Amino acid sequence: MTENAMALPTPHPELKRLDRFAGTWSMAGDLVGADGENIKGQATFRWLPGGFFLEQHITLDFLGMTIDSLEIVGYDEQRGTFASTVYSNMSPQPLPYTWQVDGENLTITVSYGPLDATFRGAFRDDGTFSGGWRANPGADETVNIDYDLSGQRLA
Repeated sequence: MTENAMALPTPHPELKRLDRFAGTWSMAGDLVGADGENIKGQATFRWLPGGFFLEQHITLDFLGMTIDSLEIVGYDEQRGTFASTVYSNMSPQPLPYTWQVDGENLTITVSYGPLDATFRGAFRDDGTFSGGWRANPGADETVNIDYDLSGQRLA
């Protein structure tokens, strides 16, 4: 490298914890207490050029309603968490989420306006995952609907 060459930044090593998400996943689930599967869809994760951000594009049939969203996840070094922003056909505002990845466990939280819920899930030995979204204590349960979701890698 020459004296005048600029050193390019490199992704934070913690981002490697998100590598297991890369690929396409089939998603299925149900509302807590429902009789049968009523949530189906697909999620695709890919690293954006440079490796600083993981993109998730998800489409779900959620009780007959189509949810289509784009999420960008990056690492917040000051907080030691993964911060994300979700752009969805269900909200006119981008939504801030926080991810925590601890070994096999994943926790995602959102607390913005009436949205106040947490996803807790885990990867299994076979590479699949499962978990559930739950309204946080005191949250409006008509907005923050409890449901379970599982995923299996397609590609």
